[in-house]
Order: sequence, then structure tokens, then C-alpha cells
Amino acid sequence: MHSIGAFAQIGQVTHRMLRHWDQAGLLVPAHTDPFTGYRSYDSEQLERLHRIVALRQLGFGIEEIASMLADGLDAEQLAVMLQRRRAEVEEEHRTAAARLADVERRLHLIERQRPMSNIEVIKKPLPSVQLAARQISASEQPELINLVGPAFDAVAEIIGKVGGALETPIAVYSAGEDGIEAIIGYAYSGQAEEGFEMITLPAQDEAFVGVHLGEIQGIGNSWQALHEEIIARGYEPSGPCREFYLRAPESVQSQDFVVELQQPVRVAKA
Repeated sequence: MHSIGAFAQIGQVTHRMLRHWDQAGLLVPAHTDPFTGYRSYDSEQLERLHRIVALRQLGFGIEEIASMLADGLDAEQLAVMLQRRRAEVEEEHRTAAARLADVERRLHLIERQRPMSNIEVIKKPLPSVQLAARQISASEQPELINLVGPAFDAVAEIIGKVGGALETPIAVYSAGEDGIEAIIGYAYSGQAEEGFEMITLPAQDEAFVGVHLGEIQGIGNSWQALHEEIIARGYEPSGPCREFYLRAPESVQSQDFVVELQQPVRVAKA
């Protein structure tokens, strides 16, 4: 019999691991002293220890290993689990590679002494949203800006009596044949009424988002910074962009705007 210290040394694991695996039922000591609680292991348990260590190094979790050892998996079943694990590792590798590329890109900017953008960009999915909205269009951006506020006000006048109906104002912009088209409204679960349309924005699996802070007239600079990041990371826009107004003061001159910029993306074509 081997003490826990000697067995840990033979198996090149820690005492803590052996205690944890004991509690999980993976590797129960051959003997536990009822008075002192000291654990002792039999030499034959070394084979099971090696199997647990090997499966842990492959990335399997404790519950998975417990099931594998309890069921006595044959070669075919083990192959299926290893194929599943391979797919997980490949996805982890892709995620890590993308993260490494982003770190390298930022380091390169610093080394070239170029100032980093003041907008922080992250990638996340966008949920489907149903809007009570109006559709507007304009030939140029300045003209459109003057139409956005009144469009929000018109919808708010109708649904504002419903509790919480004005908590999520969203604008969606896309290029049209004659200029810029926009959907202006609020996330709304009520019924359609005269004066607005019910429009559903589809869910997006991938989008880059950033937050614009300050005067709304400067939002174009934030959008430019966001799109530069999208291109730098090997993506391209894949649909209309969205603006989620977390704070929208009445005056367009206010410095207190907080707007989440949302751009659905896809991997750029080679």
C-alpha cells in the first residue's frame, strides 16, 4: 500500500487532485483509516490513475471521465467521444487564433506609435427584435438626422402610454436606391396600431458592436472607427447597421448621448 504522498509522487499528481478525484468517485483509495482519515492506495490503482490523467489531458471533464470509466467504453465508443472532443479543440483553437491575431494587431499599432481608437469593439450575437416603427428615407445623412427625432416622437406618442414601451429605442440604417433608408422605433410586444408598423429585425449570429459617447453629430466618427476594426479583424458588414440608444437627450447638441453601434458581420471573402 502507498500513502497519498507516495502515490501522488509516483503518479506525478498533487494531493489535492487525489482528494478531489476521491470525492468525485473517480479514484477511491483502497483504504481510508477510520480514525485519522489517511488515504492509502494499492499499486494496481496506478493504471486507473494514468487513465484519468490521460483523459484529463485530452480535455475531458470529471463527469465525462466518470461515465467513461463506469461504462467501460469500447474502442468505437471512445472514438466517437474523441471525435467530439477534437471538434471542440478545433473550435477552441480558432477562437484562440482570432484572439491572438487581435492582440498582435493592437501591439503592432502601439509599436508604430499610432493612437488606438477611443471606441472599444467587441463581437456578440444580436437577438431578434420586434419594433413598433416608422420607415423614413433621405438622400443625404444630414437630412436623415433631422428626421430621426420626429420619427421616434411620432411612435412614442402612440405607444408611450404602455409601461416600459419606450425603454429600447432602435434605429436601423441601410443604403437605398435614392439614398439612406431607416427604420425608427421601439422594441414592442403589443399590437399594431395606426401610425406605425410592426417590423421584426432578424437575429444575427455575429455582430461587432461599440459604444458612442457624446454629441450625436460625432457618431459618424465612431462608426468609421468601428468599421475600421471590422476590416482589420478580417470581417465585412453583412446587413443593415443598428443603433441602440441607451441614453438619448432631447437636444442633439447634448454631450450625454450613449449609443450602442451594432454591425452584423461575416468573414470577409478572400
